[in-house]
Amino acid sequence: MGLSKTIWSNPAEFLRTVRPENPVIFFSPAVLQAAARRFLDGFPGLVTYAVKTNPSEVVIENLAAAGICGFDVASPNEIRLIRRLVPDAALHFNNPVRSRAEIAQAVELGVQSWSVDSASELEKLIEMVPAEGCEISVRFKLPVAGAAYNFGAKFGATVELAVQLLKRVAAAGFIPSLTFHPGTQCTDPHAWEAYIRAAAEIGTEAGVRVARLNVGGGFPNHRLQAVLPQIEETFALIDRVVSEAFGVHRPALVCEPGRALCGDAFSHAAKVKAVRDGGHVFLNDGVYGALAELPLVGVIDRIEVADGEGRRRDSALSSRIVFGPTCDSVDRLPGELMLAEDIAEGDYLVIHGMGAYSIATNTRFNGFGELTIATVLSLRL
Repeated sequence: MGLSKTIWSNPAEFLRTVRPENPVIFFSPAVLQAAARRFLDGFPGLVTYAVKTNPSEVVIENLAAAGICGFDVASPNEIRLIRRLVPDAALHFNNPVRSRAEIAQAVELGVQSWSVDSASELEKLIEMVPAEGCEISVRFKLPVAGAAYNFGAKFGATVELAVQLLKRVAAAGFIPSLTFHPGTQCTDPHAWEAYIRAAAEIGTEAGVRVARLNVGGGFPNHRLQAVLPQIEETFALIDRVVSEAFGVHRPALVCEPGRALCGDAFSHAAKVKAVRDGGHVFLNDGVYGALAELPLVGVIDRIEVADGEGRRRDSALSSRIVFGPTCDSVDRLPGELMLAEDIAEGDYLVIHGMGAYSIATNTRFNGFGELTIATVLSLRL
């Protein structure tokens, strides 16, 4: 994957000038930093970036420049990445299952905030992590509602188990905290309310004052034209419900957005390899490449078609089946896309809102997957 050193005015200028044969990810630092400031100005607590979403160095550096000083890390490699780029950052190792080797590396690298969702993993932390000044957040789950997919399918203790774990954390001398994840791409602010009220009940039942409450990720980016993310409304709801649920024992708050920070700062352009017999569209990228997340979370409809000169095609829309470039038949975008009916070989399909997981999950299956990152002043064609 290469990073273009030129700063282009917009994707159209790049497409017209370079005429790339491989997929391109367009990156706007201005959009990324604006998203960071939106969270820093609006969220009533510490904002930490979920590194897994897009671990590109340019993303980390621009977020740090905007004022992000905390990072949610899931592995020693992510810890080392942040320690190199933002040495004084607060690191939250919130992958709740770790090997002893991973714990040892994280301790050596100065991690002081951990999450856990099981008794066996908690005992590992008690055994290996110095308690003084260290926080352990018990991760719990509720039935999912309003999210694109269920994060509780893999991680999260039941409410009953969370009560027992929180008691053990406090008894072992760690800073007792709670954390949850309402699910990815939560477009309904009320997805957080039940979790916050459950967190207060867990603390009461355990007889433990909760020091911090991490309200997770789940904050959406703009994927569908008809659905605008309600970020400020979500901040206001979280602030209000935490005060109502915890009263005078209100904990400090943490959030760990990923896609809401980086998602809208990137657009993706794939070249049309063929329009087979005037019907199915074949691209030079697909679900084994930078489009890997679309079958999981749903297709993005913020799509434009540009011709080889970078000019937007404004013809009427028609429904198309779209395939990626590999020889695997599952390499197909979900459903059918509404695309300009005069789409042709050599055009580019430009999908906006593609900063989350596109770069991180790209493979080189079948010899495809070479990506260029091009920096642009504006993401508009």
